[in-house]
Formats: sequence, structure tokens, C-alpha cells
Amino acid sequence: MNRPIQPLLEASSVNLVLGQRLLLENVNLKIGPGEILTVIGPNGAGKTTLLRVALGLQKPTSGTVKRQSGLSIGYMPQRLHLDPTLPLTVKRFMALACNNDQGKILSLLAEVGVAQVIDSAVQTLSGGELQRVLLARALVREPELLVLDEPVQGVDVHGQVELYQLISRIRNQRGCAVLMVSHDLHLVMAATDQVLCLNRHICCSGTPESVTNDPAFIELFGTAAVQSMAVYVHDKTHHHDHCATCGRRPTND
Repeated sequence: MNRPIQPLLEASSVNLVLGQRLLLENVNLKIGPGEILTVIGPNGAGKTTLLRVALGLQKPTSGTVKRQSGLSIGYMPQRLHLDPTLPLTVKRFMALACNNDQGKILSLLAEVGVAQVIDSAVQTLSGGELQRVLLARALVREPELLVLDEPVQGVDVHGQVELYQLISRIRNQRGCAVLMVSHDLHLVMAATDQVLCLNRHICCSGTPESVTNDPAFIELFGTAAVQSMAVYVHDKTHHHDHCATCGRRPTND
């Protein structure tokens, strides 16, 4: 008899009150091995707060968070705050996280497609290059769970498509799970297995197809937004063969 697959991380009945503010209310979350789970919601919905609780960086007021024993987690923050006057190359930035292992640094940067920026100053990187470097840094510990907070922030639409494809490829090649926060409704729906729609409490959850048809989702984001994004919720085997939706031509991704 096969044993049920145990989740890597599970949050149950989580509530968080800070001061007089209710930030999370009765939130449940579960992610299993190899799964991509995306948390979406409007600004101020508590998405980043939920990640902090899941990672153990913020203790909930009530409820429980269970992480698989020995779970290796890679975290990509929403923003990188650097002193613009601080001379910091990509190589040095990566070395701080992986004991100056030069071979590993180059390998990780190559995996995310930015080996060419290894000697560049972090402050001079484009939005897409910086996000890829942050992703490479999150992979240093060979994580079983990648936690990504707005991983395509500051990237144009073409770059967003490529980054979501890269995240899916990393999941497929490494077998890791991905817990991701995104405010982008259009592209993320084609790049995730499960969706959790949050507005301090869980409005709805499930597959992208089921969530976009949920009345709670439509009420939160509006009919026009849902109609404009419906075309993005397409079959996973779609390879962007000059897709009228996203303007992409075939790739090897």
C-alpha cells in the first residue's frame, strides 16, 4: 500500500494580528514535492506576510506551521536593498552565500542564463539580470523548496515570460517545489500548478482553471480583468508557437 505523499510545508488556521491590524485570518496552505503554488491577491492582501510566516520569520498569533524535518529552502526576496556607493560585483554577491566556491558560482549563474554578468557591479544590472542573479543565489543551498516573492518584479513582459519559463525548467530539472507570490494575473496562470487567492483570508484556491471561474476571484479582480486574462490559462503543452496572446515564437525552453 502506497503511503500518502507528505507535504514539504503546511500552514493550518493561521491568524496574524499586529497591533490592531488583522493581517492574516484563518489561512491554510499546503505544498507538496515538485509542486508550483502561487499566491496571488491585491496590494495589502498579506502575500509577503504569509511567506514570512511560512518561512518562520514571523510567528503567527495563532495556528500552526509545519515544515518537513531538514527541509532545505531557497528564498528570493521581493527587493534587494544595496548602498549604491558600495562596490559589489555579482561574483562577490554570490560568494557571500556559497563560501567563495567559484565553480559553483559560475555554474549557478549559467543555469539561470547570466554567466556573462559575473564581473559586473550588481547596481548596474538590468531588472531581468538582477532577478536572475537573485534566483541563482536562492539555488545555492540546493533547495527542496524555492520561495520566490514577486520574482518578475521590474521586468518587462517579454522578460517575465522567460523568467516564468526558467522557474518551471528549474522545477522540472531539480525536482524542487516552488512557493511563489505574484500580483501578475495574466502570465502566472500558465506557469503554476495551484493558485491560492488571498485577501487577508483565502478567497479561493485550486487549479488556475478552477480559480479563474470562481465567483470570489471574479468579485475580487473584476469581470474585465478575468476576461482579459482567460486566454492565458491554457494547456501546459502550449509552446508559444507564434502565440497571438503573448507574441512569442517557438523556443527550446
